Amino acid sequence: MGPITIFILALIFILILTARLRVHPFLSLIAGSMLVGILAGETEGTMEAITAGMSSIFAEYAIVVTGGSIIGVILQKSGATSIIADDIIRIFKKPVMALFLLGFMFAVPMMCLILAFIIFIPVAKDLSEKLSLKKGVTESALALGTMVSFGLIYPSPGIYAFIRDMGPTTEISAFRVLITGLFIAVPVSLAGYLYIMKIYDMRAKEDYFRYAAPAKDPAVVSLLPTRVACYAPIVIPVILILIRITTHSPVFYFIGNPGMALMSGAVIAMVLPTRKFGSADIRAWVEKGIRRSGLVMLDICGGGALGATLAMAGVGEAIGDMLLVSSVPPLLIPFLIGAAIQTVQGSRMVTLFVASALVVPIMPQLGLPAEIVLFSMASGTFLISHFNDPFFWVLGDFADMETPEILKTYTIGGIIMGITSMAITSIIYFAFY
Repeated sequence: MGPITIFILALIFILILTARLRVHPFLSLIAGSMLVGILAGETEGTMEAITAGMSSIFAEYAIVVTGGSIIGVILQKSGATSIIADDIIRIFKKPVMALFLLGFMFAVPMMCLILAFIIFIPVAKDLSEKLSLKKGVTESALALGTMVSFGLIYPSPGIYAFIRDMGPTTEISAFRVLITGLFIAVPVSLAGYLYIMKIYDMRAKEDYFRYAAPAKDPAVVSLLPTRVACYAPIVIPVILILIRITTHSPVFYFIGNPGMALMSGAVIAMVLPTRKFGSADIRAWVEKGIRRSGLVMLDICGGGALGATLAMAGVGEAIGDMLLVSSVPPLLIPFLIGAAIQTVQGSRMVTLFVASALVVPIMPQLGLPAEIVLFSMASGTFLISHFNDPFFWVLGDFADMETPEILKTYTIGGIIMGITSMAITSIIYFAFY
């Protein structure tokens, strides 16, 4: 059986299990991974691929997810997210757009869109509750905001990898890439934001700022954390990660590692509220955060298993070969390669690195400017995100969203933003080159 057929059958199988039969995502993904191995005739290597895929995802995300989950639970239980949400409502006339911009601004500095989402998801949930918004709107806006900057803005890891792979002999300016990425990101962000407003049947010009915080009981106010305790667990990890990026100091390279930074934030979150909450409360919140992160890790490790078995079956190579021998216009080939790899293996960061490695060698045949090739490829990485994407399950678990709703918001939203990005890239190419 051909790799493309195997891929399609696996997706249908997982969709039936999760959406129709409501089987837990982890079990569905593992079952789908086993099906891929059986159909590919790789029964001996299937379990090795599954465990390797799971372990690679666990190694990359376990500390980050756990640290972020602990921060989120403590901020929520201590009342910190309520204070942050009140601040956002008071400062911004459109808090949903503000959350989109929060995700946009912090995904690149943190070098991880999942990390940015996890840090701000408690604020998104509290904001939704305060404004009585429909379930999922703030969480989806935050998720799509992280996708835009991580996929298009230098020095996002994938954009940086492409420039690095081009080498010193090719004319490609990091500054020009940054400006072009920002130019493309504006309409892409607008498309994502308007799509979220549309599917949740909300007017883009609606006056969300009419909310007025109710008067709080003085006894309750006395228990609320200070603003330092509210913002420090979020701001300090961000600062540490930024310092790591901008300095070559071995000390900051260590403490600015995303896992180390998030665990530092978790420790700060545990320590600062101790004047107003007992140690028993803090321990209970930490344990809840760890339990929640365990459920999230199971789901995203399942996505890693599926990506590994699809790679073992040769699905990515089959799709790439099919595109190169076709009559597809050169401008669309990097876009389709990026989309194919994202569809097959799931992790957006891995997609950006793998697509870069595949696209750079064929650039002479494409005959396109380096920046256009880069943003055509980057546009393709927005689609199609589905069951093997770790972020797919992180969004579902943290936002309490069912599979059909994740497909409707995250998957289709990504497709719309990717097509918009490709359209703007095409306009830039025909207008300026």
